[in-house]
Amino acid sequence: MQIDRIHHVAYRCNDAKETVEWYQRMLKMDFVLAIAEDLVPSTKEPDPYMHIFLDAGGGNVLAFFELPTKPPMGRDPNTPAWVQHIAFRVKDRETLLAYKTHLQDEGLEVIGPTDHGAFHSIYFFDPNGHRLELACPDPEEAEMIRRMDAVKWQMLADWTATKRAPKHAAFLHEREFKPAPEALK
Repeated sequence: MQIDRIHHVAYRCNDAKETVEWYQRMLKMDFVLAIAEDLVPSTKEPDPYMHIFLDAGGGNVLAFFELPTKPPMGRDPNTPAWVQHIAFRVKDRETLLAYKTHLQDEGLEVIGPTDHGAFHSIYFFDPNGHRLELACPDPEEAEMIRRMDAVKWQMLADWTATKRAPKHAAFLHEREFKPAPEALK
């Protein structure tokens, strides 16, 4: 037995139409499917919902539920806002920086780019309060992944034993991402 791929991931949204339009405008995702029911198929609970599906590229689907009869959604107060997020891969640094400009031009606050060694990321929030990340591969991605792969089990063992961040992959942050000069304009 083996998982083929993720079929979709689903989150809650405040407004299905607003969410579809935001993801189309901000991230260029196509709206591919909508399902609306008065009864939850898996639990048979009477609860009307709108379930929307967006094309996140590469066969990946991002879905949302609007639940008008439920209390407003909230966040786990014990989990920092930066922890739970959805990350999407983009082709390269040029695309990442183009998205950053586009999102800022649309009025969003964008953090980054942040250099994670094997990849670079920008961060922002959707209208539902979900943190999003766009990530592009670093030119040295293959080598960085190889080096991280070599230490992953020891890092996990050390973390489990001490609950302190092991330094086996400190090489990831030994350099600082410097955007190309044209990106600074």
